Amino acid sequence: MEMQEIIETVRGFDGALVVSPQEGDAFPALSWGDAYFYHAPDGQMPERTQPYGTIITKDYPDDTSSALDTPGRFRVNIHVGRAQADALCPTEPEPTAVDAFRRHPLYGTSGWVCVIDPAERTGAVVLSLLRDAHAAARARTQRREDRA
Repeated sequence: MEMQEIIETVRGFDGALVVSPQEGDAFPALSWGDAYFYHAPDGQMPERTQPYGTIITKDYPDDTSSALDTPGRFRVNIHVGRAQADALCPTEPEPTAVDAFRRHPLYGTSGWVCVIDPAERTGAVVLSLLRDAHAAARARTQRREDRA
């Protein structure tokens, strides 16, 4: 599964915003080439909301366990909640294993999972989990609007 295929699928979700920083944008250079997924029906990046999913294309200073500096590698990160993370990751594969679910190296205890280079074993599930994470973000947005 290609990174662009995942991005295009998420762009098709109702009210989705995909932020893909590129060279010359106002975003830090470290984020260039990555993608961040939000529910934002107004098309504006939320100021106080974390993305529900991301695609990371390189090692970050505090997150090098996935060996993402290898050309062509990327990691999809999805907030699924703790119970779903437990179900998806009953054991932990090697940190650099591809096409396998594992807990996110930094946010796993907060219900985030990740897959390096999703393919045959995980690709369809990754897209389904992103759809579910988007629906959960949409529901949170609706609850905030209802309270306001």
